[in-house]
Amino acid sequence: MSNNGGLWGLSFSAGGEALLMPLLQAGLLTAPPVLCGDPPLPGWLREHWTGARGFVVVGACGLVVRLVAPLLAGKHRDPAVVVLDPQGRFVIPLLGGHQAGAEALGQQVAAVLGAQLVSTGSSGGRQRLALDSFGRAWGWRRGSGGDWTALMKRAAQAETAPRAAPVVSQSAGNRRWQQLQAATGLSLRACSDPHSEGEADLLITIHAGPGCRWHPPGLWLGLGCERHTCLELLERLVDGRLEQLQLAPEAVAGLASIDRKADEPALLELARRRHWPLRWFSAAHLDAVSVPNPSAVVAAEMGTASVAEAAALLAAGPKAGLLAGKQVLHGAGGEQGAATLAIAQADGQWAPQRGHLHLVGSGPGRLDLLTPDARRALAEATVWVGYGLYLDLLEPLRRPDQLRCDGQLTEERARCELALELASQGLNVALVSSGDSGIYAMAGLALELWLQQPGDGRPGFTVHPGISALQLAAARVGAPLMHDFCTISLSDRLTPWAVIEQRLRAAAAGDFVVALYNPRSRDRHWQLERAREILLGERPGSTPVVLARQLGRDAERVSVHRLDALPLDQVDMLTLVLMGNSSTREQEGWVVTPRGYPGAELTDKSG
Repeated sequence: MSNNGGLWGLSFSAGGEALLMPLLQAGLLTAPPVLCGDPPLPGWLREHWTGARGFVVVGACGLVVRLVAPLLAGKHRDPAVVVLDPQGRFVIPLLGGHQAGAEALGQQVAAVLGAQLVSTGSSGGRQRLALDSFGRAWGWRRGSGGDWTALMKRAAQAETAPRAAPVVSQSAGNRRWQQLQAATGLSLRACSDPHSEGEADLLITIHAGPGCRWHPPGLWLGLGCERHTCLELLERLVDGRLEQLQLAPEAVAGLASIDRKADEPALLELARRRHWPLRWFSAAHLDAVSVPNPSAVVAAEMGTASVAEAAALLAAGPKAGLLAGKQVLHGAGGEQGAATLAIAQADGQWAPQRGHLHLVGSGPGRLDLLTPDARRALAEATVWVGYGLYLDLLEPLRRPDQLRCDGQLTEERARCELALELASQGLNVALVSSGDSGIYAMAGLALELWLQQPGDGRPGFTVHPGISALQLAAARVGAPLMHDFCTISLSDRLTPWAVIEQRLRAAAAGDFVVALYNPRSRDRHWQLERAREILLGERPGSTPVVLARQLGRDAERVSVHRLDALPLDQVDMLTLVLMGNSSTREQEGWVVTPRGYPGAELTDKSG
């Protein structure tokens, strides 16, 4: 978005607060909504216009247009304006769709409110990539040059004249975006020669130059310096070398140096000003790197024959290449100190500070059982990663500019690793599980892998809860979970059966209501019968057992049985088995476990 200020909610219509408060609770608004009458909204809008990041306005489009028209300063400076109709049915990105992020804001608002996004822009309306803004979602930064308006006009013309489609040349960065449905119609070309890049209409590259360019974060600057080297010298060295090599500052992933310089004021200030991450390496790690220009003098002073070149290569990763060997610059004109710079190019892109990993619980599968929090996470994500069946259930919500990465059922680690890798590249990634991500799903493994990353290599991490099969099964039959309960998975693929049986015995002895996940499969057909035997040892045979299969889906089937007459052949991996405790009873098709409220009638289930 174009500004760093707040996101404000305004209502010119009665009842607008009811629409805006959920946005505040979801974190989309900076402050409580401003409502009609106090203060006068036209004056308030003028006062806050310049410093705002965006506005969500409840009211008529015509009214909003008349109010903001005198305030407009240009598409690169105006905040986002999103309009909501008074009934909350439609969300309209009115102003700043691409540059200010109104399209993205509108998508989030629509997800939270369950409303329909009405996109009137050329790209959004035709479900095509907005070439002037889509790179942000892929972790890139936009170059400072180029006629982006002309590029967008050409992209719009390509709808009726396919031969006029913009030519996009990519020599760096993640290429998965080319698989997007929204990328259909573009003329894509791989290019590794920076001297021929100018022939394209849009370039995705680490190199600076004329024309419209997106810059993936793939450059690492290795820096060494004398103690108390001044900031001006470092900036002169870095800027001069990047310009000399025609490398874009926007393509810099970060700075790297020896850990003995971790308190060097000029290095720290340079990183702060440029918003570049800093990575520090020990002398031992640096000395193990083979470099083209080792120095005996540096080895004697620092304990490693190379700081700049070795740090750049280490930060850029095992497949990195050195684009520029070390260059030394001494202070001049009153500048203090001296510095050394080397530049390496990573094999991929790296920007975890821009990325986020969302663990999304999709619920049982029905879209109306998906939480607003999960909907918003899905709307924000650039890539969805998950098991194909679960993604199929969510497919109606996926936009053409969102990539889907399917995985196999038993390949949980591979899915987590892919999602974490993409988030570390600077993308918003939704890692999807059925039910709740934190219940026998992906959140635990994903968090373990995330915690294994170095502190500066961790993208954002959020778990978005979903409705679990346990909850929906209970809701279908009444109130079987009104007293203490536990969940046990009967799958011994990751847990030894001896441990599972120990837990079953403890649950039986403790008289818990027990929900059994992964109860029975073609290759695991005896475990459920053994679990039933253990529980029968501690509770009556008349104990109600709920079999809930394909919950929330078209083939849903829920039935209630006795524990001593459980039809095992009706159970498979798509079934949740919910076994009552000694006080659970079934009556007229409903199942209840009494809580034991004072004065409530208790039923003796001892027989």
